[in-house]
Amino acid sequence: MKKILFSGIQPTGELHLGNYLGALKQWVKLQDQYQSIFSVVDYHSLTENFDPQTKRQQILTTAAEILAVGIDPKKSILFVQSEVSAHAELSWILNCLTPMGELERMTQYKDKSLRQKENINAGLFTYPILMAADILLYKTSVVPVGEDQLQHLELARTLARRFNQKFGQYFPEPQALVSSGKRIMALNAPDKKMSKSLVNSYIALSDRPEVIRKKIQSAVTDLGGQGKNQVSGGRNLLNLLNEFCGDQKIITKFEADYKKGTLKYSELKPVLAEEIIKTLAPIQAQRAVYLKSPEKLLKILAAGAKQAHLIADKNFKEIKKLIGLI
Repeated sequence: MKKILFSGIQPTGELHLGNYLGALKQWVKLQDQYQSIFSVVDYHSLTENFDPQTKRQQILTTAAEILAVGIDPKKSILFVQSEVSAHAELSWILNCLTPMGELERMTQYKDKSLRQKENINAGLFTYPILMAADILLYKTSVVPVGEDQLQHLELARTLARRFNQKFGQYFPEPQALVSSGKRIMALNAPDKKMSKSLVNSYIALSDRPEVIRKKIQSAVTDLGGQGKNQVSGGRNLLNLLNEFCGDQKIITKFEADYKKGTLKYSELKPVLAEEIIKTLAPIQAQRAVYLKSPEKLLKILAAGAKQAHLIADKNFKEIKKLIGLI
């Protein structure tokens, strides 16, 4: 029997190249190796300011893009988190096993609190526990994560051990599969990670060719500094070229020019833009198919929720027995 893999992505707006290279592209490969469970984690997205008029469409668009990059519902389970109530229920149980001090050490809480000072809500503080519930509910063995999520995964491992020690061996300790892709930085601020929260920092999977060309053309190439403190937008552009270009001769040429200090960005940027456009074209075409036929998309999500329920409800019943609720 294959090991269980779980991962999720928030529906908070347009998915971008950072999401694609850091998570989605890896998911497509992993679904052949593991019993893969993927979720549009809509409860997590409520920790940020959101518009209830557009939230449902964000959920469906995110699901469409996950499918468009190559997640196969015949191989993997894809569902919307809020459709499976055991996620929130297990989160409450784990809340009661988590000391406040462990959450106060979470660096992402501190970072996000700085970005949304007007909305530092309790969910923002406790969402690592919901993330742990997402993972542990399915008795997950492996979790694909970026380096910035390793602290949260370690909390899930800690809570698994704590639960097992108190109530009997039940949860496996999930292992990290750290993304092999290079960290993609913001186009306009190469000292920061590419993010939907940073305006003009990213290329969306849905961006039209002319938009992609414009964003690459205006991308920052250097923020100065010296030695180890140097922040290079040029290096970021070359990392993108390595990810999207299939011609090693082109990559080698630009890499060599970069090392010699003779790289012409007027040559690199158009090449990079066209490689990204070429890669995204089939994804965008498939995305359009799902969004134009929402009934097909809803059918896939409903089937995924049904499969997720079969696993989650069985496991949650066993958890409730272990802690004496039934």
